[in-house]
Amino acid sequence: MTDAQQWDIRDEAEEWAVRASSEPFRGKVTGVRTDEVLMPDGSYARRDYQTHPGSVAVLAVDERQRVLILRQYRHPVRQRLWELPAGLLDVPGENPLHAAQRELFEEAHCKAEEWKVLADFYTSPGGTDEALRLFLATGLSAAEGDRYAAHGEELEIEVQRVPLPELVRLVLAGELHNPTLTVGALALHAALTTGGVDALRPADSPWPARPFS
Repeated sequence: MTDAQQWDIRDEAEEWAVRASSEPFRGKVTGVRTDEVLMPDGSYARRDYQTHPGSVAVLAVDERQRVLILRQYRHPVRQRLWELPAGLLDVPGENPLHAAQRELFEEAHCKAEEWKVLADFYTSPGGTDEALRLFLATGLSAAEGDRYAAHGEELEIEVQRVPLPELVRLVLAGELHNPTLTVGALALHAALTTGGVDALRPADSPWPARPFS
């Protein structure tokens, strides 16, 4: 029995009572919700957080064991960040695998033969309900057909392929800051040094945070 099994270390669904809830702002995709939440001492506390449809991301590895990464400008942090191909689940109930395959095509004009779930996580659970599913994609090759017509920040996307050990080194050195890239690089490194990628979950595994059909 592992320590995690012994102590039952896993996240569990729970919902504290809400006295009042409002949405003071609603944008095209995300919004801001304000809840008055009952605290354990009987008082109520205000919690403001971003509502979000959810996201997918792809850690794609080529035949030379290099990870495909992208760099684009992110205005809130005023930086051009190296990231993984990623996008919103802005169609209710959309299959996350299909969304991830679309993002890999649109942002990198690539496709992959094998898909696994690398990690599921909340990007910043103290401030947003965004849930993200991160896929591992292998058997990488160029996609057929015309490239996707980019717009906005995507017009200046840069693409590189970097060996995983170098990405891990850069993360630990504080040179890379995108949370999905950080989680992905460290998760793949952990998978390769433990049970291997064959032990990862199938690409169609259930995702309670964002159920799909």
